Amino acid sequence: MIVSWVTVDEKGSSKVLFWSEGQKKRMAEGKAKTYTYHDYTSGYIHHSTIRNLEYNTKYYYMVGIGHTERLFWFVTPPEVGPDVTYTFGLMGDLGQTFDSNLTLIHYEENPLKGQTVLNLGDLSYADNHPNHDNVKWDTFGRFIERSAAYQPWIWTAGNHEIDYAPEIGEYKPFKPYTHRYNVPHKASGSPAPFFYSIKRASAYIIVLSSYTAYGQYTPQYQWLEQELPKVNRSETPWLIVLLHSPWYNSYNYHYMEGESMRVMFESWFVQHKVDVVFAGHVHAYERSERVSNIAYNIENGKCSPVVKDQSAPVYITIGDGGNIEGLATNMREPQPDYSAYREASFGHAIFDIKNRTHAFYSWHRNDDGVAVKADSMWFFNRYHHPVDDSTSSQS
Repeated sequence: MIVSWVTVDEKGSSKVLFWSEGQKKRMAEGKAKTYTYHDYTSGYIHHSTIRNLEYNTKYYYMVGIGHTERLFWFVTPPEVGPDVTYTFGLMGDLGQTFDSNLTLIHYEENPLKGQTVLNLGDLSYADNHPNHDNVKWDTFGRFIERSAAYQPWIWTAGNHEIDYAPEIGEYKPFKPYTHRYNVPHKASGSPAPFFYSIKRASAYIIVLSSYTAYGQYTPQYQWLEQELPKVNRSETPWLIVLLHSPWYNSYNYHYMEGESMRVMFESWFVQHKVDVVFAGHVHAYERSERVSNIAYNIENGKCSPVVKDQSAPVYITIGDGGNIEGLATNMREPQPDYSAYREASFGHAIFDIKNRTHAFYSWHRNDDGVAVKADSMWFFNRYHHPVDDSTSSQS
């Protein structure tokens, strides 16, 4: 478990004190670093990795030792296994607005109780402010602390994390993001923190980067080519992919921006029977049927999507977290056959794994009560139970 925090005026200690009920307290060493961005200098950003934890156990932990001590807790996931139940929350393009706060409240109060957040990128929206105002990175961290200090958040890098601004002398992409958000990429053999994998309960989660090179021979391409065959569906039946720019998007916003990445990787997703792909970027909600478009080559002209391809993933866009730019309301008409449901409303989603064959998915609008499901479907696992799970077949 990676614990990260910021001290503003003094460096203080980078150690984390942690313990569970009945265990003696242990200490984890960490490191602190700072960065500058234009006219901004960060506080001391601490990262400490807590190791040798027991499964399914509540741990208390303390940071700011010897200075301003603060106490939090988290629960470790259950041991990896094919029928382990686990519940993920999903948010994308969250930002830090009134609507962002409603999204987080709705997630926190959802009776389905997510155990880990899968964040689909575009965090602070600092780059929407003059000189990429990096104070917004600080305020975003304080905003999500009430959730992220108590359960893991798994991060995807979006376009608003790039922060490439040569006009103000900032030439290093992702500088604030990589200083603030540590991910365990080295554990999955990834050479960069923008693409990596995590095993959790009965799920194998692959995080990809829409804004890191992914053409043939690039590190991301080579890593994914080697990573997908490693997935043992007898151990982790649910194969979930996170990325930022959606491949199937019937809104006029960011239309076809993910097309080149789809062309590179979609055949692999079908070959390895990925269950679901979650994306953000488009500030609205959309869920596809199981769909693929991999038959085309430069000679045959076969470029129409195959709807209800039972080896293909469902593609879900959840870029509706509440960001400063507002909702994407302009949809392409008519609605494509592959698009099962779409709506321009703020909200979050839940992916609730029941066992190796079934998972229940639901999307929750901020405008509704916390228990209301605006869109939902039962997922049937592509490896262990590959039957038609489209909502039209379930209705």
